[in-house]
This record gives sequence, C-alpha cells and structure tokens, in this order.
Amino acid sequence: MKTQVKTYEMFINGKFVQAKNGGMREIVDPANGEPLALAPEAGRADMKLAILAARAAFDKGPWRKTTAQDRGKFLFKIGDLIRANAKALAELEVRNMGKPLVEAEYDVADAANCFEFYGGLATKIHGETMSVPANSMSFVLREPIGVCGQIIPWNYPLLMSAWKLAPALAAGCTAILKPSELTPLTALALARLIHEAGLPPGVVNIVAGPGAGAGEELAESPLVDKVAFTGGTLTGRKIAIAAAGNLKKVTLELGGKNPNIVFADADFEAAVDGALFAAFANQGEVCSAGSRLLIEKSIHKKFVDTMLKKISRIKLGHGLSAGVKMGPLVSAAHRDKVEGYIKAGIREGAKLVCGGGRPKGAEFARGFFVEPTIFDDVKPTMRIAREEIFGPVLSVIPFKNEAEAIHIANDSEYGLAAGVWTLNVNKGIRVLKELRAGITWLNTYHPTFNEMPWGGYKQSGNGRELGLYGIQSYLETKQVNINLDETPLAWY
Repeated sequence: MKTQVKTYEMFINGKFVQAKNGGMREIVDPANGEPLALAPEAGRADMKLAILAARAAFDKGPWRKTTAQDRGKFLFKIGDLIRANAKALAELEVRNMGKPLVEAEYDVADAANCFEFYGGLATKIHGETMSVPANSMSFVLREPIGVCGQIIPWNYPLLMSAWKLAPALAAGCTAILKPSELTPLTALALARLIHEAGLPPGVVNIVAGPGAGAGEELAESPLVDKVAFTGGTLTGRKIAIAAAGNLKKVTLELGGKNPNIVFADADFEAAVDGALFAAFANQGEVCSAGSRLLIEKSIHKKFVDTMLKKISRIKLGHGLSAGVKMGPLVSAAHRDKVEGYIKAGIREGAKLVCGGGRPKGAEFARGFFVEPTIFDDVKPTMRIAREEIFGPVLSVIPFKNEAEAIHIANDSEYGLAAGVWTLNVNKGIRVLKELRAGITWLNTYHPTFNEMPWGGYKQSGNGRELGLYGIQSYLETKQVNINLDETPLAWY
C-alpha cells in the first residue's frame, strides 16, 4: 500500500500557502510507518496572518452582511462536495489516522450531515420580543460572536472539523481551524472544498501546526473572540488560562474515563457486543470510550469469558485491508504511552486476561499496533481505572449492587459519557439519572447525532457542541429597547 508522498498547503485568507519559515512536517502512515505526506508546520507568524484575515473578513468583509439563507447555501454546498469526494476523503483519513475504512466512511458521511444540519439551522436563529411596560417594545437579537479559534484533536480529523466549522459559519462567525499536527491531511483537503464552495476570503482559515506556537497564538490573541477546543484536559486548562487574557468565550470538550455498567438482567449477548464496541472502536482512541466496564458480580465470570471468546474476531491490520476492525494507534509515541499504562496495570496487580502486547507478524512490524487488551478484577483506585488511556485497554470492575455501581461510576474527575445495560427500563433510567455524565446510553453505546448536544460534566469540559446548543455557543445575545412614546421624558 505504498503511497506517493504529497505536499499539502494551508489555507489563509482564501489562498493556499506554505509556512512563512518554510517548516514542514513529515506525515507517516501509522499502519506501516511509510511517508505519506509533507504538511506545513505553521508558527506564530502564520497564525497571526490567519487571525488578521478572519478579523478583516468579520469586521469589514461581506460575510457579516451575508443573509442567513446564503450562509445556509454555502454549508449545503460544502456538504455536497464532501459527499462527492467521500471515497478519497475516507481513504486519506485511514492513511493519516489509522482507523478502519468502515469507520472513516461513516465519519465522512456524518461530516457532510453536520454541514447540512447547520445549513438548515442557519435560518432558524430566533430571538424574543416583549411589550411591557406600555408604549415600549423590547426584543432580543442573537448575533455572531465574531472571530473564532478552533483547535481539534487527531482522532476524528474530518468530523471534528465539521463539528467546529459548521455551527460557527451558520451563526455568521469567521474561523481559524487548527487541526492536530499529527493528522492534518483531511482538514487541509477540506480547505480545497471550502474554497471550491466559494466562501469569501478569510471566512475560513485552516492552519496546520503544533500547539506550541501556532496553537498558543490562537488561544492568546486579543483579536480572537472565542476559542473552541477538543482534546486532553491538561491542554484544555492551558487554553482556558491563555484565553483569559481578553476574556474570550471558551468551550472545551475534554477527556473521559467513562463507565459502562452491565446489570445481570441485561440482554447478555447484546451487552457483550456493546462492551467490546464501546472499548475498542477506533482503537479505543475516543474520548467517550467505555473504558471502565462495571459488571454485576453474578454474571462477571461468564461475561469476561464470553468477551475473551469474541475478541479474536477483532481483525487488526491496515484500515484499507478487507475486514479490518482495528487499525494502529496514531503514532509511535502514543503507542508507547498506551503500553506504559498496560505495564502500570500489571504492576498494580490487575489481572491481564488478554492482549497487552504488539501483534505478531510482518504486516504489523512497522506499524504502531497494540492488541485489544482486557484487565480483570481492576480496583477503582488503580491508574488504569482512573486515568484516560486513549487506547484499546479495557478495565473490568465487578460490583455487587446498583448503589455500588453508581458510586464507582461517579468516582471520577471526569464526566463525559456513560452506558447502562439492563432490560428493566425503570432501573435503567433511574441509574442514568444518577450518573454525572453529559452523554449517556441505555442498552447501546457510541451512537451520536448532529441534532443532539455533546459535552461533559466536571473536568470533561465546559459548554456543549452539536444540536441547537452548538450554534448557541457561537452567538451573542443583545437586548434592544424601543420607546414608542413620543412625549418627552421630563425627568429634569
């Protein structure tokens, strides 16, 4: 699957450019380590240009005078262009990030859906009116925040680009998107489609570069009105501090250590399949992954034994190979981090029941693969039960009753997602209401919808993305009061 190395460009003020300092980053295919592309390595100077372009496009350009109907048409056109280029985008996502093709294809379709959802929502930004007291009228306007800095992670590059850009554009904002320096390719490919859609220069700028320098400039700049970040909690704290310089609006979608609770009265086979999918989809490189599996003690051994029988069905390999359901981790450094957690789990006394190493065979030798790994009899105090691993490592924790399950589930600094499996709907809803998490599932795990809010409690972030909530975070609220009485006030 050797690929010709391609040189990519950034998108600033309607033009495709390289970094001013000439910096380039080699992007490799994580499945085989082969060079895939050269991407610009932007610094502060490049980011300043992008910010100035977005500032001018918002303050002086035609974008803020573009009607909601026309903004919606632009978004629909971007969605159409994504669908027209779906095959190439999905394959590029696989080669850059490592996920299986079937997952990448879903992500590409969902990215198009996201642009289309917000394209339709652009004309549904409504305010309020009141006519009290007499001879006056007051109303509320919802106006775009302005220039928005958007920083996305490496695990869903195209989809996260859509999650950030679509609501900002629908609201009438301008944007500077910074993809992860590890996986910038589909975001840079999206820039070509945005250019083809005909958006005015400076409305969308896509700048590839590291957090140090480029990302810092975006978070710190007084010319940026809002920053939206998806990524690790530690980085999220740094961005919040940097953004305080001009009190810019901040939304943060951060990490998770998510509980997936299986009661004895669950549909057993469905829960087993759901537990494996919750933990190992996208190689476990998912902020909402069900990486803590809480199993009622009466079915604990049977459940783990059944998972071990099924886990061999998870085919590892290059994401473009037929039947592959788990690809490599995104980089050698991230693989080493995940392996460090596996060693920590063993040291702390958790029972390693499968995986824990690198798969054998020539096809895996140069890639960044880790086997799907399960630890049993994990104590809630262990690192592998408390810290976000962001890889294919599942911690199994037995519980004795509903109250203990809720306590263990909520005993975390995170509160992003949670799942519950039971055929007793009353119990399922009762438990979901007790869980301190922003995204929850009953008898399923992982499905998400552009129409519904996404975000977490506690240290899993601030604010919400997607749905009506997603566009509200890009809008300011203005009060307007009109005096209908022509009589002078005569106050003095």
